[in-house]
Amino acid sequence: MNDSRETFVEGEQLGVPALIDALTDVIERARSMPMSSSVLVNRNETLDLLDELREALPTQITRADEVLSDASLVFEDAQAQAEEIIGSARERAAQLVSQQQIVLQAEAEAQRIVSEAQGVAHRLMVDADDYCDRRLADFEIDLGKLLAQVQAGRTKLAQRLDEAGE
Repeated sequence: MNDSRETFVEGEQLGVPALIDALTDVIERARSMPMSSSVLVNRNETLDLLDELREALPTQITRADEVLSDASLVFEDAQAQAEEIIGSARERAAQLVSQQQIVLQAEAEAQRIVSEAQGVAHRLMVDADDYCDRRLADFEIDLGKLLAQVQAGRTKLAQRLDEAGE
């Protein structure tokens, strides 16, 4: 059989596009009928090409379905991964916001504790100064009494010395 498939390796099944090209070549090479648009086509060659095309189509459709199925699975997997990444990112963002709030609360609490400690320290200092002032006032009174006694004792001694020296 003298067909356009001679350029292809014998025994190898052609793909759908190659079979369509071969069928087109058969029709283009066909002899024209005089005074007509009709052509004489080699029936066996054309039917062989159509049989091969019929056999190749289900295989090609099955492959296309597999590719589409694989693409669908890859897309679903990618979409699931994207959703997981987005979920993780949202969770991490929430953690960071939460940590930020905790830091702000901790800083506010630390400021409150420092202010409270400063207030307590100031009250303790005022109380200590007041205590010292009261103690010093008591000592002043005691020392005043002691001074008065010392002066009275010296005055008596001075009088005795004056009487004894006379």
